[in-house]
Amino acid sequence: MIWQRRHAVLGVLFCAYLLCYMDRMVVASSIPFIAKEFNLSPFAQGAVLSAFFVGYALMQIPGGFLADRFGPRRIMTAAMVSWSVFTALTGLAGSFAALLGIRLFFGFSEGPFPPAASKTVATWFPQREVGRANGFQLAAINIGAAVAPLFVAPLVIYWGWRIVFYSLLVPGLVLALVVRLVAQDSSAHPHPDQSAIKGTGENIRITQLLKMPAVVWCAVSLFFVNIVTWGLMNWLPTYLLQARGFSVSRMGVGASLPFFAGALGYYLSGHISDKYFSQRRHIPIVAALVVASLMTYWAAVASTGEWAIVALVLAFLFLFVASGGLFSLPLLLVPKEAVGRAFGLVNTVGQVAAFVSPLLIGYVLAHTHSNFTLVFYGLVGLFLVGACAALRIRPQGPFLQSASVSTG
Repeated sequence: MIWQRRHAVLGVLFCAYLLCYMDRMVVASSIPFIAKEFNLSPFAQGAVLSAFFVGYALMQIPGGFLADRFGPRRIMTAAMVSWSVFTALTGLAGSFAALLGIRLFFGFSEGPFPPAASKTVATWFPQREVGRANGFQLAAINIGAAVAPLFVAPLVIYWGWRIVFYSLLVPGLVLALVVRLVAQDSSAHPHPDQSAIKGTGENIRITQLLKMPAVVWCAVSLFFVNIVTWGLMNWLPTYLLQARGFSVSRMGVGASLPFFAGALGYYLSGHISDKYFSQRRHIPIVAALVVASLMTYWAAVASTGEWAIVALVLAFLFLFVASGGLFSLPLLLVPKEAVGRAFGLVNTVGQVAAFVSPLLIGYVLAHTHSNFTLVFYGLVGLFLVGACAALRIRPQGPFLQSASVSTG
């Protein structure tokens, strides 16, 4: 029965992450239409896309502490209710300033969710299954991002961009109730290897985490990878509309396909790491980033929009194999009592990059007459820097060693 209970919890987390990223990514598909209404420059559009990440990044470490202290279920439920409200409020924005403020508080609301969800996975699943469980959960991120353009396109065509945000309120509130009922804190249902390391992480401080080289290099690699990730995710619809001349309906399909490939990449990352690289989890991360850089270069020089989509599908596949590995490491590097704050620390660094990315790309586009080819060349370089940082990850720290011994 505990196996069924674990997978019921994982299914609920999958649905919650899917809605989480739909709520987050609909603004990327709507931004061309928002920009037209408010007469926004590319840099101002980047500011709208980045405002979310200010609040989101600031809440990663506090969210991890709250999940460790009060249990992840309460934190996830509160986050889902509040972010659903701010998603709906986005549709009420009457000015550029109001839009920035709402997106900022939306980020604050959603920030505690990922550390709490990751803690739930780490405490419900044994270490030998953590990579796969986390990969399955994270696959919902890209499915949500893939569904977002398909969801946005018909609503924008027939009713305008504001209805997109209104329509996500009720599903969010309903799913928050489901999470509250199903995803109970798992201390009452421990898995076999949980008790062996119980209590070793309760007093771990952020300063101690910063002294673990594997945690630090994981965060550094994620910083560069997230600049690329959110650069592609946020600007892909605009790229297809402006640089490749796609219609709105073609954009909806074209912008979705790479995200579906990314979902597969997240799912595969856990299986690859757990089965073949359980003691060398940095190797598939590095290899995937190198291949993703080559695919991004192909997208930059592709002769047609269709070939660019093919290249981006492959780039997203390998990008998210790497991202899945980076997001799984904090769940394995420390005792489960400290997973919330470890994930929060690494993801804070990642979300600083996510904040910088839309602004940086918006600035480059504004000063190069929307030269997306130059942007793609820059992303190739950032991929390779992230791969070099990932080479330094050696997930053999004292906490992981003790956990590995305890599981046999």
